[in-house]
Amino acid sequence: MTKELAQFKLEDGTAFLVEVDRPQPTRNGSIQRVASVNSGQMVYQASQTLEQALDSVQPVVATVLSRMKAGLTTPADEIEVTFGLKLAAEAGVVFGSVGGEVTFEVKLKWAKEQAQATSEADDV
Repeated sequence: MTKELAQFKLEDGTAFLVEVDRPQPTRNGSIQRVASVNSGQMVYQASQTLEQALDSVQPVVATVLSRMKAGLTTPADEIEVTFGLKLAAEAGVVFGSVGGEVTFEVKLKWAKEQAQATSEADDV
């Protein structure tokens, strides 16, 4: 797929460029080409600020974490969720895929010392 530049803005107005797949034409023409604030070259203008785009990801992350925590009989000391995000001029932030699938890598960690201390306390 052809790569293009898209200009995203932060809520404070700071503009920055990212490399994106060429946006698909839309019926309402919401994705427009504009002169970049930084370079003056013609780029696609993202339809959302970065903060607005990331706001759509937060509920997904919160759900994954809460589901991982809720099903454990022994709560993990650490839960790490790894996934890829991709910026798109027309959609904001999307979960990146490899081979047509989106993956979430979940790591759960328990501190060995805490498990031993709990076991020893139970023996008393």
